[in-house]
Amino acid sequence: MTSNINNIRIHCFDYPRDRVIGDSQIASSKVWIGALELFDANGQSGLGFFQSLTAPLPEAKVIRTLLESSRLDGILGQPPEALIHKISRPRGGNIQQLPYHLDQAIDQALWDLTAKRADLPLYKLLGGNSSQVKAYGSGVCFHLSDQQVTSFYEKAIKHNFSGYKVKIGHPDLAWDIKRLQLVSDIIGKDKLLMIDANEAWSPKEAIAKIRAYEKAGLDIFWVEDPILRHDIAGLQEVKAGLKDTYLNAGEYLPLSGKKALVDNHAADIINIHGDFSAALKIGWLCAEKGIPIALGNTPMEMGAHIASALPEVIYTEHSMLNWDDIIETPFTVKDGYILLPDVSGHGLTLSELAIKELTPSCA
Repeated sequence: MTSNINNIRIHCFDYPRDRVIGDSQIASSKVWIGALELFDANGQSGLGFFQSLTAPLPEAKVIRTLLESSRLDGILGQPPEALIHKISRPRGGNIQQLPYHLDQAIDQALWDLTAKRADLPLYKLLGGNSSQVKAYGSGVCFHLSDQQVTSFYEKAIKHNFSGYKVKIGHPDLAWDIKRLQLVSDIIGKDKLLMIDANEAWSPKEAIAKIRAYEKAGLDIFWVEDPILRHDIAGLQEVKAGLKDTYLNAGEYLPLSGKKALVDNHAADIINIHGDFSAALKIGWLCAEKGIPIALGNTPMEMGAHIASALPEVIYTEHSMLNWDDIIETPFTVKDGYILLPDVSGHGLTLSELAIKELTPSCA
């Protein structure tokens, strides 16, 4: 008889980041991350993560109450194998997303638990066949000084990533150019240089800025989210106006928004994240049209499992964030690749020391 899900546990962590991260819009100096565990009747568990960038998470008991009022009835008593494939009918009042990426955490936990019950590494359950996933280094360093940025990227190059990304979008064009030249000098001309503007510009600004970078001798591989996420016509304008730089878009869009980018040829590269179920769907659409995918930041780089399974993924982001402090064994990075462990599930487990010392609340 199938052992169904019968319990949930929530941990909320609050501790300092090892550096201030952010973009031209926000800055974050604290790690506010939560862990969600789903248990079946045999005691096996699946683990997912949720987070907040701009304010502390509520106590774990508040998160649990929120889930009990909106999601748990559809999860408890069910086998995870059925839930990962379930198609819901969004209508009226049930069209709502939970805060803090909680739906994504549930999805991650369900896939982790399903893979454990199948005794397979998650990337194999998803259809992947390689435990080595190509990554690029990402500083998320917009608010750091030049000296701090230099220190970060000098350490990052030890991983020998073949590409590195830089946050830009400063009102002063000279600031952007100086920052990009600084990083380019550190990583070397043989490495790809990506930029992320986090919707800082209008379409015409985006084209003008990138041309200015090129005129300054900077070779940009891709520009990520240069303008507002829903501006399909504007993204088409930017895409058409770029000569050698690829347009990477979709980070902030749900599945339907990513589909609109594909349908309207509004991006060269589609950006996806850590919702495994949605990633498989957009991966299918991109594969049908041969559109490359970039996998953005995911907690503890667990999205590398998705990257292994989707043939269109060209890169997975690795920002070297210290949210790994709550994990027993983080994924290893070697010669520019994330190495996935040969264990069932996604291979990430909570650190008992972190549970005791990083002031979590539990429910």
